[in-house]
Amino acid sequence: MFEKRFYYLVTCQYLGYRFHGWQKQPQVKTIHLMIDKTLNFIFNGKRFKTLGSGRTDAMVSANQAAFELFTYHEIDDLDAFLVLFNTNLPQDIRALSITPVTADFNIIQDSKIKEYLYLFAHGKKQHPFCAPIITTILDPLNIEAMKKAAKLFEGFHNFKSYCYKPTDHGVYNREIITCEIVENNLFTANFFPEESFILRVTGKGFMRNQIRLMMGALIEVGKGTKSLQDITNSLTNSHQVSIYYVAPASGLILNSVTYTHEN
Repeated sequence: MFEKRFYYLVTCQYLGYRFHGWQKQPQVKTIHLMIDKTLNFIFNGKRFKTLGSGRTDAMVSANQAAFELFTYHEIDDLDAFLVLFNTNLPQDIRALSITPVTADFNIIQDSKIKEYLYLFAHGKKQHPFCAPIITTILDPLNIEAMKKAAKLFEGFHNFKSYCYKPTDHGVYNREIITCEIVENNLFTANFFPEESFILRVTGKGFMRNQIRLMMGALIEVGKGTKSLQDITNSLTNSHQVSIYYVAPASGLILNSVTYTHEN
């Protein structure tokens, strides 16, 4: 007998500092694990399934992530569900919204734009409370050179140099819609440094550690150990420049996931 399913798009945010990323893994605490444990509790054992829009690495945070919730019972009061869900989630995970979608909505395959932010400061040791969301580079950085280098990532390029452990069979020709370094006016606290910056990157999809490798290359530009020409060369099919420095995960935030159509 056919059992009817119900489909929902749920948005959420989390501080990733104490988690081993999104994806469930044996014997470690992950975001997906805590979400599923909470749903299992509030659904009292009723069948459900969740599917994330993508993965974030250990210690990476999200201002707005998304997952699809499949149930075999209709959620009658979505507002009440959201309150109950948040009441039982850990303090560093919060559900933002829940929206019914149709069966043909696919959170993985449907076209979407992701925006990532990377927060950083430089020049001196910062307050320890900054550690979960701001990376501090102790060396002074040439921010103006980094801004010029960041714009070189925009457009269609070969990003094989910015993929963790690439193979000969991957798809590395990708588009970066926006890549810029701006002053941080989004996140504030009385223990934040007087001056901090954000690398803002938008695109349809990113490879493992791509943004952290891009940030690592920009830091090397800021230190003077890589040039603007090095960045240009690294985006060609010849891969003349090796990129090894993966910037720390704790500065990276998935800021938003926008679907071109939501059913």
